[in-house]
Amino acid sequence: MRISGFILFAVLTAQAAHAQESALYDPSIKQDAKDGVVRLYGAGGPHTALQKVANVWQQETGNKVEITAGPETKWSKKAQADADIIWGTAEQSMTAFLETYKTLSSDQVMPIYLRPAIVAVKTGNPKGIKDFDDLLADGVKIVVTEGSGVANTSGTGVWEDIAGRTGSLEDVTAFRKNIVAYEHGSGASFKAFKDMDADAWITWPNWSATNPDVLETVELSQDRVIWRDLSVALAPTADPEAQAFLDYLLTDKAKALMASEGWVR
Repeated sequence: MRISGFILFAVLTAQAAHAQESALYDPSIKQDAKDGVVRLYGAGGPHTALQKVANVWQQETGNKVEITAGPETKWSKKAQADADIIWGTAEQSMTAFLETYKTLSSDQVMPIYLRPAIVAVKTGNPKGIKDFDDLLADGVKIVVTEGSGVANTSGTGVWEDIAGRTGSLEDVTAFRKNIVAYEHGSGASFKAFKDMDADAWITWPNWSATNPDVLETVELSQDRVIWRDLSVALAPTADPEAQAFLDYLLTDKAKALMASEGWVR
């Protein structure tokens, strides 16, 4: 009986988790992206680099691109109706998206860029933070981005991956003691970094590249750095121009624009 009860509990738990992951899915929405506009949706961060590429492509082709970024709850209904392309900011993030955007499947997902996690510090680096070990000192205030089981964000688990990379439990413990905020998304983390007058934020290069008046990059050493990818999935009903835009994203011109915010191939 105890075994049966355990199995039932496991099934119910799995069903609840799946329901939570799919909470944004609306089966009444019919997906049809063919409207002459290439529409991309995804989490904030890559959108600034993607917009740079889109601006050039629009000038060269005359085709229109519309990029919508930010928390998924703000754009999910519209994306289910008219998205040509969904982008993911990490593999776990894209996998979660597939629970909602049912016209997409895993075999349609294509990783196109990578970027390394960094330590963002205040411009001028007043604390003199140079490497990971400096984050373990007493009094250092760290912000991390963490989905906490309720938000889809590329930052989920990244701080732990970095702190635990060398197999030291002491590093994880010391780092954790210095965390002053766990935020559900990079936008919220950036706000917390400023509002809390924090010293460091585990994030991605694009944030310091696009906010140089506030943030400065401290690169992690090779024995600490963690990489996450930018992936894309093309909707079956996408405008023909959407595939052309994805092809353009892989050109040398696009690579240079993406690299300006830390994205590499």
